[in-house]
Amino acid sequence: MKGICKKLSAIVMSVALLAGCTPKNKQTGATSKKEVEPTEVKVAALKGPTAMGMVQMMKESDEGNITSNNYQFEIVSAIDEVTPKLVKGDVDIAALPANLASVLYNKTDKQIDVLAINTLGVLYICETGDTIHSAQDLKGKTINASGKGATPEYVLNYILEENGLKPGVDVMIEWKSEHAECVAALAQDPNAIAMLPQPFVTAAAAKNNQIHSALDLTKEWDALQENRENKSSLITGVVVARKDFIEAHPEAVEDFMEKYEASINFVNENPKEAATYIESYDIIASAVAEKALPFCNITFISGDSMKEKLSGYLNVLYEQSTQAVGGNLPDDDFYYGTK
Repeated sequence: MKGICKKLSAIVMSVALLAGCTPKNKQTGATSKKEVEPTEVKVAALKGPTAMGMVQMMKESDEGNITSNNYQFEIVSAIDEVTPKLVKGDVDIAALPANLASVLYNKTDKQIDVLAINTLGVLYICETGDTIHSAQDLKGKTINASGKGATPEYVLNYILEENGLKPGVDVMIEWKSEHAECVAALAQDPNAIAMLPQPFVTAAAAKNNQIHSALDLTKEWDALQENRENKSSLITGVVVARKDFIEAHPEAVEDFMEKYEASINFVNENPKEAATYIESYDIIASAVAEKALPFCNITFISGDSMKEKLSGYLNVLYEQSTQAVGGNLPDDDFYYGTK
């Protein structure tokens, strides 16, 4: 009997010790368990490749298949619609032109972090004839383009200058307010040349089969970088987040990154199905999207690789114009998830 009592006493003591290891609320003494509640995440993207890469994630969210966080997606036509919302806190995560991310970082006292590169080069020199086969062939020509003061202008100027052509002297640039005006110029003049991004190149060619890409500016950029010690990549778009949101909801940011990368992989691997999603979100017609996707350079690059590529690109822009990156190159804390 005494042996049984000793065993019972030992069991009671063990249970008491285990109970003592359970975290308790300091005020009530009740045991507590940390639970990560779903976070409301407001995401904005521009019509075009940046939004195209998100469509699978958007669809999964709309159908209730994502429960880890409450995602709210917004697709806008102009970047001017995104930046004020991001600065004010009405948007948590946004897909932006790469140089604008740096500009906002500087203008907000370093309160913007870049999470990943989502789009590499998408710019092409287009024509209806057959006169442009190299950058040198642009000498004496006029290029119709849109995007003055933004990535398209800086990229075009860099490629021209590195090929010994002075913008405004050797090559004239007619700046338009939107891509549609550049397409119209190609239709009206058989000798016209235009700089267009995807998927607008494919959309324009669908309406006028004489329009075709003569130069891929990403390949032109890479050719110029070939013998450089510190190579840079042509980058069109990145995804950023407010620093205060990252600090308050680190799990939500990681969840977004995981699902966004999966969405981009799906879009690249399943262009036909992804194209139907793209049309359903009124980004561009599915027939055009399916043809354009292989040329949109939608990607997901994060961490140290993102930092290496993006910092190199921003440095090229900085050497052209400090204002292209907001006055100063970003510090290391700009690059999320890096050493």
